[in-house]
Amino acid sequence: MEDPRWEQAGLEALADRAAQATFAHLRIADAEIAILACDDARIAELNADFRAKPVPTNVLSWPSDERGAETEGGAPLPPEPDPDGTLELGDIAIAYDTCAAEAASAGKSLPDHATHLIVHGILHLLGYDHIRDGDATVMERLEVEILGKLGLDDPYSPQLADPSA
Repeated sequence: MEDPRWEQAGLEALADRAAQATFAHLRIADAEIAILACDDARIAELNADFRAKPVPTNVLSWPSDERGAETEGGAPLPPEPDPDGTLELGDIAIAYDTCAAEAASAGKSLPDHATHLIVHGILHLLGYDHIRDGDATVMERLEVEILGKLGLDDPYSPQLADPSA
């Protein structure tokens, strides 16, 4: 927790709930992820370092392995546990300022939007992506299903257009 506003927002509980729902939906028994709860300045540094984009963004992810689908719209490679049985998926960073601004702009609560971004980040760690249209369709469908199980609205609904999508 680099930014104490995330602590006040209850990010740890939100992240745990989002991760458990994602893992249950995808039938993953247990996995480890690390989340950096930061501000726009920090995420802009990371975005510059890793994506050559020196601007803030809402969420970044660094998968521990390349798991992306080989064919557009296909399933990513299943995650493989380490020899000790640990399934380490990777790291996520989430920026408070951008997340709060997007939530306000979309008329959503910060917890709901942060939950969506964490589910989105975890799916990236699992090899899902939205660069190709077919892959985006698969990833967005999963997000909607997982968020629905959490009682959250479809973030891709025209009435709830999510600026992060």
